Amino acid sequence: MPKPPMSPTSFFQKDFERQIEFDFLRATEIAALNTLQWLGKGQKEKADEAACDAIRGMFDLMDMRGEVVIGEGIKDKAPGLFQGEKVGTWEANSPSFEIALDPVDGTTNVSKGLPNSLSCIVAAAPQAEDIPCLQDIPAFYMEKLAYPLEVRRAWLKDPKLPIHIDAPIGDVIETTARILGKEVRDVVVCVLDRPRNETLIEAVRSKGAAMRMITDGDIAAALAPAMHTSNIDLYAGIGGTPEAVLAAAGLRCLGGGMRAKIWPRDEAERLSLIEQGWGDRLGREYMSRDLARGNNLVFAATGISTGPLLQGVEVKGTIALTRSVLMRARSGTVRFVETHHDLERKTIHLRSTGIEAQV
Repeated sequence: MPKPPMSPTSFFQKDFERQIEFDFLRATEIAALNTLQWLGKGQKEKADEAACDAIRGMFDLMDMRGEVVIGEGIKDKAPGLFQGEKVGTWEANSPSFEIALDPVDGTTNVSKGLPNSLSCIVAAAPQAEDIPCLQDIPAFYMEKLAYPLEVRRAWLKDPKLPIHIDAPIGDVIETTARILGKEVRDVVVCVLDRPRNETLIEAVRSKGAAMRMITDGDIAAALAPAMHTSNIDLYAGIGGTPEAVLAAAGLRCLGGGMRAKIWPRDEAERLSLIEQGWGDRLGREYMSRDLARGNNLVFAATGISTGPLLQGVEVKGTIALTRSVLMRARSGTVRFVETHHDLERKTIHLRSTGIEAQV
């Protein structure tokens, strides 16, 4: 016999991320608004602290049993939202979420008043016990390669294509050009401007591809190849491990792909990873679905200063404009949200005060 149709109540109990996703968006919005006071002030720790305070305050109001599985501190010794922290109301019947976040991706950019900074949260509803949705990797950095939907589809049809982390970047560029119907010189590769990426940068230049270098903020840069609003075709290079997981979740929603591999900074970190039981995974190539598993994923981000993914906060008189993206892996829905905040009436709930305070 056919199953009876699911009642609306049962449906929303199973699809509870649909009900709560806009609260995650509100958290990134108020983080961006609360961080704006530190834009260009040369104090990245203060900016990070302001974002964390705002996000914690919003989490305090949210009906969920949340646990931060990827948070601050591994690189920056930042002010909060650490791994293992419990957030939400934790009522008996509240839905559970694993949470990964970067309250300010691009803290240096914020401190210097530079472009390309945002606040980002990923939430995942667990699907099975003892299998994490968001893969926490105890390494500072990973090698990354992110690419658009068309390239991912081509690789799925022909896995022999050189679309993997150890392939020479020249081969990756040439293959991408052919798939996208471009000349090599028109393929745009985004790379984080760091000494550790010098060999890659020279290889991209030698191939003759176009290059866009960024000083910080590689979540947005890794998502850019999968965004139709971006002119970036590939993101490559060594960047932060937490950012790799956040970007992987976003790419799962967008349909693009990522390859990543652990990159120990030195022998001491390599030995530390081995001692922690990661020795057999140092050479593993992780894909997006390995870093962000399942379909119950919500990705929310709000621009602080303008970057390749989102415009930054803009204040016009008493109105502050925020631009955000909200995505779900289950449906593939991508929402770009522009919100107008009346600063004469807008209040945000900060953890530090425990009350609603004017921005």
